[in-house]
Amino acid sequence: MDLPPPEPAAPSSELLSVLAREFSSTTEDYDALMALVARRVSGLFGDLCVIRLVSADGRFLEPTAAVFHPDPQMIALAQGATATHPQRVGEGITGRVAATGEGVLIPVVDTARMLADLDPERRAAVELQHIRSLVVVPLRSHGRVVGVVSLTRSDPQRPFNKGDRQLIEDVAAHAALAITNARSFAAERAAHAAAARANQALVESEEAQRLLFEASPLPLFVFNIETLSPITANAEALLLYGYTRDEFVRLKVSDLPVAGQDTAKARLQAWGDAPTAGVSRYRRKDGSQFVAEYHTRALRYAGQPARIAVIKDVSDRYEAEQSRALLAAIVQTANDAIISKRPDGTITSWNDAAVRLFGFAPDEAIGKPITIIVPPERLAEEKNLIDRVMAGERVDHFETVRRRKDGGEVSVSISVAPILDASGAVIGASKTARDLTAQRKAAEALRHTEEQLRHAQKMEAVGRLAGGVAHDFNNILSVILSYSELLLGDLEPNNPTAADIGEIGKAARRAADLTRQLLAFSRQQIIEPKVIDLNELVAGMDQMLKRLLGEDIDLAFSPSSTAGRIRADAGNIQQVLMNLAVNARDAMPTGGQLTIETRNVDLDADYARAHLGSLPGPHVMLAVSDTGIGMDQATQARIFEPFFTTKEAGKGTGLGLSTVFGIVQQCGGSVWVYSEPTRGTTFKVYLPRVDAEVDVALPSHPAGSLRGWETILLVEDQEQVRTVADGILKRNGYRVIAAQNPSEALRFCERYPGPIALLLTDVVMPQMSGPELAVRISTTRPEIKVLCMSGYTDDSIIRHGVLDGGMAFLQKPFTPDSLSRKVREVLDAAPKDGGPKNVR
Repeated sequence: MDLPPPEPAAPSSELLSVLAREFSSTTEDYDALMALVARRVSGLFGDLCVIRLVSADGRFLEPTAAVFHPDPQMIALAQGATATHPQRVGEGITGRVAATGEGVLIPVVDTARMLADLDPERRAAVELQHIRSLVVVPLRSHGRVVGVVSLTRSDPQRPFNKGDRQLIEDVAAHAALAITNARSFAAERAAHAAAARANQALVESEEAQRLLFEASPLPLFVFNIETLSPITANAEALLLYGYTRDEFVRLKVSDLPVAGQDTAKARLQAWGDAPTAGVSRYRRKDGSQFVAEYHTRALRYAGQPARIAVIKDVSDRYEAEQSRALLAAIVQTANDAIISKRPDGTITSWNDAAVRLFGFAPDEAIGKPITIIVPPERLAEEKNLIDRVMAGERVDHFETVRRRKDGGEVSVSISVAPILDASGAVIGASKTARDLTAQRKAAEALRHTEEQLRHAQKMEAVGRLAGGVAHDFNNILSVILSYSELLLGDLEPNNPTAADIGEIGKAARRAADLTRQLLAFSRQQIIEPKVIDLNELVAGMDQMLKRLLGEDIDLAFSPSSTAGRIRADAGNIQQVLMNLAVNARDAMPTGGQLTIETRNVDLDADYARAHLGSLPGPHVMLAVSDTGIGMDQATQARIFEPFFTTKEAGKGTGLGLSTVFGIVQQCGGSVWVYSEPTRGTTFKVYLPRVDAEVDVALPSHPAGSLRGWETILLVEDQEQVRTVADGILKRNGYRVIAAQNPSEALRFCERYPGPIALLLTDVVMPQMSGPELAVRISTTRPEIKVLCMSGYTDDSIIRHGVLDGGMAFLQKPFTPDSLSRKVREVLDAAPKDGGPKNVR
């Protein structure tokens, strides 16, 4: 059965390899080879295939060498049309291809124009072919055009394209090499017969000798054994070497081989009277080289001791052998396993990649059934593949599982193609197997990374939402906290209303705590990072953690003596440890053990790639492990989401672990959880390690009186916040100028005749920011001090230049006490040189 047509865009190297083996196996029968080539090209690519060869003198296209068409009548018509019409090289389409060596593609044939240029006999033959599309390609061997392949299609819906032409040219290249070899074999047989006849004729008659000598189709020359000078040469020898007769007889035969004169001379003189044969590389007059077989025999010629030499150019065959050797080397060095087998499944070849993939050495596999690499449950699958290929079908990229020598299984992608003999019968199959292990691992790693990225994007979106509402919540909570404390301060302790107002204050403080936790999760809280020793911090929390965990939970601390230092807000790290401890306690309702450990770790690039958000480099690890109920995968995927909790209603806010996540991320670290149901949980926090000394905490000084007498310019665009702040300051004795926006504040500054000691301003306002307002006012009042306040988050404060500019800052929500203390702190601080008097 014929091979299936290949895809038109790019030739399959395996298909070309199969065709090359098929052609080369038929080179000893020239007629059979030509018929095979025509049948294969027609069957694979078109309808009518006509092969014509260039004559030996290069002037004509010889009568048709081979024709094939599915319809025998068409074969007869084509043979008759071309056999009786000799054609010069250069004339017509096929003649031009033979002359130039460039293929021709005519996707749509102008039938009327073609028929007009033909004589009546050939016109009738062409009309019957219904030609709609045409491709003509050269048969090129060893750099020389030896013939032309013409191919037609009659289907107007399937015109030839560039991809078809390229594929046909690739097949023609393999066919040309085989055709040249076949002609050489035929010529060699004729030459040997002619040489035998010539040698006998030389004995019988010099005239007969001369005639046979000149008529030989192979190059022949005779040379003097003693002088090594040529005595005579036939026309084929002169044509082969490129010399005239006079030039040739003036040479030394030792000058002809490329091996070198001295080497060639020694070899010739060592032959004696014995017949000799061999292969050597020769040089033509123009300097080009060729490989030839030589046969010599001693004789006497015109009374002189001589030898007759028969030279046969085998350059094409030598090149073919080199190509086969190269193909074998490519197969052996291929990354994919390449295996061939007979129809019964017996393995006939096994390359190095097959050894690496399946573990069997060649002598362990060749001659064995292909089932040695097939798992028992897939034997029916393998039989189906063999049946399909034996029917002439090609199977590409079939993914399955095969077995190694050690019994392990490996995922592979298999492609199988039939191997055909000269008659087109399937005589075996060629199989390639590609290991899919690395590809599957890469796909799984990509899937894991995509899941982590989606999770990170979800967490980022929730964080932005949390930060966006913080400002409004903080303004509202400032009003609630301030008025509740002011009301409590005005009531007698035994007033029954005091308890109710106290509950309002407690609720507001709980709301403020929730806001702070949301900001911690979204990495937008304002922090004061310092270099701290993690071991010292954990050790200092020992008693607090024991009280928190209770008596039925054993606490073990395993610090590493070499654990490095980190840069973080100490209060935040304490919050992380507290939240993890509470989470562990709730996971051990009947008691258990909580282990806290620290140590240095170096995260490599592979870990960072597998854990999105991690960065490679030196870190300090804080691990918190419990022996509790553990978590399944679905729970682990959501534990860091705000408000997600597995606890009963009213027993948890769902912000504990999200706060941990946000704090660790804000420190530049990462946190990962390892857990299995009933096997406990381990949280590992990785914080970047720093090479710096621990920051020493400065001693705190007790605050003095919170009252004052100075004039304060208050700028706040939220009316309720402005009103409550104004009331708090006036209660403490300050003169207050309240402005609802920056423009109004600038006008008050210009009109107010007395000194203004402090600018108390919101950061984010219409028209301009608080820091910008401070710069404007400082141009006319250089001694004024500045205190900024805001309910916005870290990112907004930094963007408006508050923290980076070293300005004093008060985070909302504030209380009467926190506002009064901060105002007094700024007013009592020593002024800085130049610009607004900003004090942290």
